[in-house]
Amino acid sequence: MDFSLTEHQDDFKSSALEFARSKLNDAVQERDKNNEFSRSGWEACADFGLQGVLVPEKYGGLGLDALYYAAIMEGIGQGCKDNGLVFSVNAHILTCILPLLLHGSDELKENYLPGLVSGELIAANAMTEPDSGSDVYALRTSAVKGNDHYLLNGSKTFVTNGPVADVIVVYAATNKGGGFFGLSCFLVEKNSPGLFIGEKIEKMGLRTSPMSELGFNNCKVPASNLIGEEGAGGLLFSSSMEWERGLILAHCVGIMDRLLSDCRNYARTRKISGQPISSHQSISHKLAEMKVRVETSRLLLYKAAWCKTMKKPATLETSLAKLSISESYIENCREAMQIYGGYGYMVEYELERELRDALASSLYSGTSEIQRNIISSLLL
Repeated sequence: MDFSLTEHQDDFKSSALEFARSKLNDAVQERDKNNEFSRSGWEACADFGLQGVLVPEKYGGLGLDALYYAAIMEGIGQGCKDNGLVFSVNAHILTCILPLLLHGSDELKENYLPGLVSGELIAANAMTEPDSGSDVYALRTSAVKGNDHYLLNGSKTFVTNGPVADVIVVYAATNKGGGFFGLSCFLVEKNSPGLFIGEKIEKMGLRTSPMSELGFNNCKVPASNLIGEEGAGGLLFSSSMEWERGLILAHCVGIMDRLLSDCRNYARTRKISGQPISSHQSISHKLAEMKVRVETSRLLLYKAAWCKTMKKPATLETSLAKLSISESYIENCREAMQIYGGYGYMVEYELERELRDALASSLYSGTSEIQRNIISSLLL
């Protein structure tokens, strides 16, 4: 059993780290304050190849697998302090590009994947509705088929990238009584008649990742923009969520590694009564616990990524990764703030932003409670 990355994978991770450090950290504090999305950062990510990591070369991508994705995103998280931008890129890839790549028609893939990879197009995913919460399949948004089109009616909320999206992956009920098997998935362009994009939703964290509500009032979508078969939306969403749960927190492992390094350095140099605070067991034990959480998170991440790469069942592994990494990430941010003390609470030290950004990780892509439900259902 080999726990190391290949030399090629490690090279990609190192390149991602250096790229993120040098290109993605401009005015993060100011943009966070102003809820400002970095289009230049988005384009830099595309130039680096980030949006195309999992996409075949014939569509302009790198054609790499989930293990490479995990390694690259870990490097990005270690080097990039704009967590909102990375979250937007992850949502674009895992909830939009992958469903299109894995289930879309050749025509859809040829028409949209090159732009989604190059950075020309930004994608959003619209599944959650105001009344659905974690009951994701209780959709009121409907899609009624005409001769060569569908008419969509309803509303969506918590749409990451909504205010800046060029295309949106939308889930709607094509058979109201069909439940899980009554859902379908569509690719909707932002200029589609009957589509209304709401104002930005102001959030506690991840403020550089734009979010909005969407409304559909007889929104006309070509029948050719159906992703997969009619009625296959539930299965498609489940498949997409497995990828999302397994990989969307890969960058958080990198963030935790960076925070641990920062805390070690601070504990060695910050002195009280002439002694570095690292000499106090209450501090050194916090560092030890942070290290344990980094390493266990990394192991669970790469186990999930390995399962996806090898095309093995991964429902358990991806939920384990999502649950453990999110809660470890939040706890490490809290511990970092305790190590820094009052300074950690100050905006200039950036830990308060890291904690605000971290808190949402136990909510998006399925709450911690949902992950525990999935894990326990597979055990009992």
